[in-house]
Amino acid sequence: MKITRPSLSEHAPFASTYIDATANALTATGTDQLWSLLVAQPTALLELLDAVDPSLADYSYGSGKWTLGESLVHVADTERVFSYRLMRIARGDITPLPGFDQDTWVPESRTAGRPLNDILTEIQTVRAATLSLVKSLDEQAWSQVGVASGHPVSARALAWMIAGHFAHHLDLTRERYLVR
Repeated sequence: MKITRPSLSEHAPFASTYIDATANALTATGTDQLWSLLVAQPTALLELLDAVDPSLADYSYGSGKWTLGESLVHVADTERVFSYRLMRIARGDITPLPGFDQDTWVPESRTAGRPLNDILTEIQTVRAATLSLVKSLDEQAWSQVGVASGHPVSARALAWMIAGHFAHHLDLTRERYLVR
């Protein structure tokens, strides 16, 4: 399944951070296909965290920084939001979609003490739902454009943002939480 990279006109400037994060992730998975990256990412996260002490879920690498568990739940929450936007826009819904405040959501996730395996299962479940949606879309759906967080965004850009946000947090996990 080929989901072409979105043009800059298909998303807000801040989304480039996530879309650009797919470049290294695609190289690491040995593919240039977004679908293959979306499929591979949960496994890459599981492999990265397979041998870590489960108590790492409550570890924060700095004062005022999220714990690993909070960061991972944020990944799942954000993917849910982006997938919901993707579905609405792909279905031709032009109702403007609101933003969300990640810094308000994270404390409300009540992640402290939650088992790392439970969080990882949640991420896999969310991604499975995302993959099912992505697989169901045709070229016309991918080209649909709506408004989210006050900016035009295409269905295609949202799929790339999902993969890029995950890639960004996979790198953060590797660089900030596993280096102690």
